Amino acid sequence: MKEIGWWREGCLRLSSRTDAGVSVRMNLASIDLPESVISSVDGSKVIRALNDRLPDDLVAWAAKKVPSTTPTRPVISRKYYYRCEVIKAWPENVDIDILSNACQIFVGTHDFTNLCRLEEGKDPTRTVISCDPWLDSDNRPIGICVVAKSFLWNQVRRMASAITGVVSGEYDLDFLAKSIEKPNIPVDMGMGSSRGLILWEINHSALDGIGMGSIPDTRIFSKPPSSLRGHKNWMGLANLEMSTMVNSEWIREIGLS
Repeated sequence: MKEIGWWREGCLRLSSRTDAGVSVRMNLASIDLPESVISSVDGSKVIRALNDRLPDDLVAWAAKKVPSTTPTRPVISRKYYYRCEVIKAWPENVDIDILSNACQIFVGTHDFTNLCRLEEGKDPTRTVISCDPWLDSDNRPIGICVVAKSFLWNQVRRMASAITGVVSGEYDLDFLAKSIEKPNIPVDMGMGSSRGLILWEINHSALDGIGMGSIPDTRIFSKPPSSLRGHKNWMGLANLEMSTMVNSEWIREIGLS
C-alpha cells in the first residue's frame, strides 16, 4: 500500500488473528483509502493493484466498498477446518459415531479454560455454533469443522487433540465432557500442530455472502502412513496438500470476481 501511495497510519484493520503456521483461505481486512482513490477506482482495480505487489502466499480475491464506520472484528461467524490426520494418534479407521458424539460435546456455550491458552483478563466462555466431522472426497473422516463467532487462542487445536484422544481410545466421551463441565479441574489433552488448521471463511454482515459456501476440495489428500517415521516424513506432503488446496481456492475465487 505504501508503494501504491495508499498508506496512512491506522488505515488497515484485520478481522482475525491466527497462530503461526495456520493456513488461511479467507481473512477480512478493512482499508481506509484516500478520497481521491475511492472516487477513481473500483473493486477490481483495488484487487489488481494489491496482487501486483503482494507476495506469492497472499492473495486479494474480493473487494467491497463499505461505510468507514463498519467494524472489522465483530463478525457473524468464523469457520475453521482441522485436519486431525496430522496428529499421529488419529486412527486409520475412525468410528464416525464416536467422532460425531465427541464433536457434539463442544456445541453450545461452554467454559473452554481447559481447551485454550487463556490470556490474562480474557473471558474463557465461547459459543460453538457447530462442530462436525470433516470427511474427505471418499467420505473418510479426516478431521473436524468448527464454527463460532469467536475463538480463544489454540482453542480449535486443543479441541482437535481432545477429539483425537477420544476416537483413538485414550479418553472416553465422559472424560471429554467433564473437561468443559468442570473447568476448575485442570485437564491437558494436548494440542494439535498448527499445520493442520485452516481458517476457511468469515461471515460478516457487510459482505453480503462473499466467500461463503465453499467446500474444501480434498481430492488431492493422501492417507498418512501408520508408522511413526513414515508419518513424520508424510507431514511434508500433507503441508503441500493443504497449501495446494488453499491456492486452488484463491485461483477459483479470483476467476469469479
